[in-house]
Amino acid sequence: MDSAFGDDASGTSSSPASKWRDQMARRFQYYLDKSTPHAGMRWVGTLVMAAIYCLRAYYVKGFYIVTYGLGIYLLNLLIGFLSPQVDPETEGPALPTKGSDEFKPFIRRLPEFKFWYAFTKALVVAFTLTLFSIFDVPVFWPILLLYWIVLFLLTMKRQIRHMIKYRYVPFSLGKQRYTGKKAGTPGKASTSSD
Repeated sequence: MDSAFGDDASGTSSSPASKWRDQMARRFQYYLDKSTPHAGMRWVGTLVMAAIYCLRAYYVKGFYIVTYGLGIYLLNLLIGFLSPQVDPETEGPALPTKGSDEFKPFIRRLPEFKFWYAFTKALVVAFTLTLFSIFDVPVFWPILLLYWIVLFLLTMKRQIRHMIKYRYVPFSLGKQRYTGKKAGTPGKASTSSD
Protein backbone atom coordinates (compact mmCIF):
# COMPACT_ATOMS: atom_id res chain seq x y z
CA MET A 1 0.00 0.00 0.00
CA ASP A 2 2.95 2.32 0.64
CA SER A 3 4.17 1.87 -2.92
CA ALA A 4 1.01 3.53 -4.18
CA PHE A 5 2.17 6.75 -2.47
CA GLY A 6 5.70 6.64 -3.89
CA ASP A 7 7.40 5.00 -0.89
CA ASP A 8 9.13 1.66 -0.95
CA ALA A 9 9.07 -0.93 1.82
CA SER A 10 11.93 0.67 3.77
CA GLY A 11 9.98 3.93 4.17
CA THR A 12 12.36 6.04 2.09
CA SER A 13 11.28 8.01 -0.93
CA SER A 14 12.05 6.52 -4.31
CA SER A 15 12.14 9.68 -6.42
CA PRO A 16 15.62 11.09 -7.15
CA ALA A 17 14.55 14.58 -6.08
CA SER A 18 13.39 13.30 -2.69
CA LYS A 19 16.59 11.33 -2.19
CA TRP A 20 18.68 14.37 -3.08
CA ARG A 21 16.62 16.58 -0.72
CA ASP A 22 16.99 14.06 2.13
CA GLN A 23 20.73 13.77 1.50
CA MET A 24 21.13 17.57 1.52
CA ALA A 25 19.06 17.85 4.71
CA ARG A 26 21.27 15.26 6.43
CA ARG A 27 24.43 17.01 5.24
CA PHE A 28 23.11 20.40 6.42
CA GLN A 29 22.20 18.94 9.81
CA TYR A 30 25.66 17.36 10.07
CA TYR A 31 27.40 20.71 9.55
CA LEU A 32 24.93 22.46 11.84
CA ASP A 33 25.74 19.93 14.58
CA LYS A 34 29.48 20.35 14.01
CA SER A 35 29.13 24.15 14.40
CA THR A 36 27.39 23.94 17.78
CA PRO A 37 30.45 24.18 20.05
CA HIS A 38 32.02 26.98 18.00
CA ALA A 39 29.84 29.88 19.15
CA GLY A 40 32.39 32.59 18.45
CA MET A 41 32.97 31.53 14.87
CA ARG A 42 29.22 31.14 14.27
CA TRP A 43 28.55 34.68 15.46
CA VAL A 44 31.44 36.11 13.45
CA GLY A 45 29.99 34.50 10.33
CA THR A 46 26.54 35.84 11.11
CA LEU A 47 27.87 39.35 11.74
CA VAL A 48 29.71 39.23 8.42
CA MET A 49 26.41 38.25 6.78
CA ALA A 50 24.68 41.14 8.56
CA ALA A 51 27.35 43.55 7.30
CA ILE A 52 26.87 42.26 3.75
CA TYR A 53 23.11 42.72 4.10
CA CYS A 54 23.58 46.29 5.38
CA LEU A 55 25.92 47.09 2.49
CA ARG A 56 23.41 45.66 0.02
CA ALA A 57 20.56 47.74 1.45
CA TYR A 58 22.78 50.83 1.51
CA TYR A 59 24.01 50.53 -2.09
CA VAL A 60 20.58 49.64 -3.48
CA LYS A 61 19.06 52.46 -1.41
CA GLY A 62 15.88 50.54 -0.87
CA PHE A 63 14.19 47.60 0.81
CA TYR A 64 13.52 49.65 3.93
CA ILE A 65 10.37 47.69 4.75
CA VAL A 66 12.32 44.42 4.56
CA THR A 67 15.02 45.87 6.81
CA TYR A 68 12.41 47.19 9.24
CA GLY A 69 10.72 43.77 9.38
CA LEU A 70 14.10 42.15 9.97
CA GLY A 71 14.80 44.62 12.79
CA ILE A 72 11.47 43.91 14.50
CA TYR A 73 12.02 40.15 14.22
CA LEU A 74 15.55 40.42 15.64
CA LEU A 75 14.25 42.55 18.51
CA ASN A 76 11.70 39.84 19.27
CA LEU A 77 14.48 37.22 19.25
CA LEU A 78 16.61 39.37 21.56
CA ILE A 79 13.78 39.64 24.09
CA GLY A 80 13.40 35.86 24.07
CA PHE A 81 17.14 35.49 24.54
CA LEU A 82 17.19 37.85 27.53
CA SER A 83 14.07 36.44 29.20
CA PRO A 84 14.01 33.55 31.67
CA GLN A 85 12.25 30.35 30.66
CA VAL A 86 9.98 30.59 33.70
CA ASP A 87 8.64 34.13 34.07
CA PRO A 88 8.75 35.05 37.78
CA GLU A 89 5.98 37.58 37.24
CA THR A 90 3.40 34.94 36.34
CA GLU A 91 4.75 31.71 37.85
CA GLY A 92 6.52 32.94 40.97
CA PRO A 93 10.24 33.39 41.52
CA ALA A 94 12.34 30.60 40.07
CA LEU A 95 15.58 32.17 41.22
CA PRO A 96 16.61 32.02 44.89
CA THR A 97 15.37 34.96 46.91
CA LYS A 98 16.92 34.03 50.28
CA GLY A 99 20.31 32.70 51.27
CA SER A 100 18.76 29.38 52.28
CA ASP A 101 17.06 28.83 48.90
CA GLU A 102 18.48 26.32 46.48
CA PHE A 103 20.51 27.79 43.61
CA LYS A 104 18.74 27.54 40.28
CA PRO A 105 20.68 28.68 37.22
CA PHE A 106 19.28 31.13 34.71
CA ILE A 107 17.66 29.24 31.84
CA ARG A 108 16.79 31.30 28.78
CA ARG A 109 13.47 31.15 27.02
CA LEU A 110 15.41 31.12 23.73
CA PRO A 111 18.77 29.30 23.99
CA GLU A 112 21.86 30.81 22.35
CA PHE A 113 22.06 28.28 19.53
CA LYS A 114 18.40 28.72 18.56
CA PHE A 115 18.85 32.50 18.80
CA TRP A 116 21.83 32.34 16.45
CA TYR A 117 20.09 29.97 14.04
CA ALA A 118 16.92 32.09 13.84
CA PHE A 119 19.02 35.26 13.47
CA THR A 120 20.99 33.73 10.58
CA LYS A 121 17.90 32.36 8.85
CA ALA A 122 16.25 35.78 9.10
CA LEU A 123 19.29 37.40 7.49
CA VAL A 124 19.25 34.88 4.64
CA VAL A 125 15.52 35.42 4.05
CA ALA A 126 15.88 39.21 4.16
CA PHE A 127 18.84 39.10 1.77
CA THR A 128 16.87 36.87 -0.59
CA LEU A 129 13.95 39.32 -0.52
CA THR A 130 16.29 42.11 -1.63
CA LEU A 131 16.83 40.24 -4.89
CA PHE A 132 13.22 40.86 -5.94
CA SER A 133 12.09 44.39 -6.75
CA ILE A 134 8.49 43.68 -5.70
CA PHE A 135 9.61 43.94 -2.05
CA ASP A 136 11.16 47.38 -2.56
CA VAL A 137 8.18 49.38 -1.31
CA PRO A 138 8.82 53.14 -1.36
CA VAL A 139 8.65 54.56 2.17
CA PHE A 140 10.16 57.48 4.03
CA TRP A 141 12.88 55.52 5.84
CA PRO A 142 13.76 58.05 8.60
CA ILE A 143 10.29 57.54 10.10
CA LEU A 144 10.79 53.75 10.15
CA LEU A 145 14.23 54.14 11.71
CA LEU A 146 12.94 56.54 14.37
CA TYR A 147 10.01 54.25 15.17
CA TRP A 148 12.34 51.23 15.47
CA ILE A 149 14.72 53.12 17.78
CA VAL A 150 11.84 54.21 20.03
CA LEU A 151 10.46 50.67 20.06
CA PHE A 152 13.92 49.27 20.90
CA LEU A 153 14.47 51.75 23.74
CA LEU A 154 11.04 51.18 25.29
CA THR A 155 11.33 47.41 25.01
CA MET A 156 14.83 47.33 26.50
CA LYS A 157 13.76 49.67 29.31
CA ARG A 158 10.92 47.31 30.18
CA GLN A 159 13.23 44.26 29.97
CA ILE A 160 15.92 45.86 32.14
CA ARG A 161 13.33 46.86 34.75
CA HIS A 162 12.09 43.24 34.77
CA MET A 163 15.67 42.01 35.23
CA ILE A 164 16.24 44.42 38.13
CA LYS A 165 12.91 43.64 39.78
CA TYR A 166 13.44 39.86 39.76
CA ARG A 167 17.23 40.02 40.19
CA TYR A 168 18.46 37.96 37.30
CA VAL A 169 21.32 38.51 34.92
CA PRO A 170 21.02 36.71 31.58
CA PHE A 171 24.76 36.72 30.93
CA SER A 172 27.56 34.75 32.46
CA LEU A 173 31.20 34.96 31.61
CA GLY A 174 31.94 31.32 32.25
CA LYS A 175 32.21 29.23 35.35
CA GLN A 176 33.36 31.04 38.47
CA ARG A 177 36.53 29.69 39.99
CA TYR A 178 36.98 29.90 43.71
CA THR A 179 40.45 30.00 45.15
CA GLY A 180 41.31 28.95 48.65
CA LYS A 181 42.94 31.18 51.20
CA LYS A 182 46.42 32.28 50.31
CA ALA A 183 49.26 30.98 52.47
CA GLY A 184 50.58 33.60 54.86
CA THR A 185 47.50 35.85 54.92
CA PRO A 186 47.72 38.68 57.44
CA GLY A 187 46.17 38.00 60.83
CA LYS A 188 46.47 34.22 60.59
CA ALA A 189 49.34 32.20 61.92
CA SER A 190 50.93 29.99 59.33
CA THR A 191 51.21 26.37 60.37
CA SER A 192 54.07 24.33 59.09
CA SER A 193 55.21 20.83 59.80
CA ASP A 194 58.97 21.60 59.81
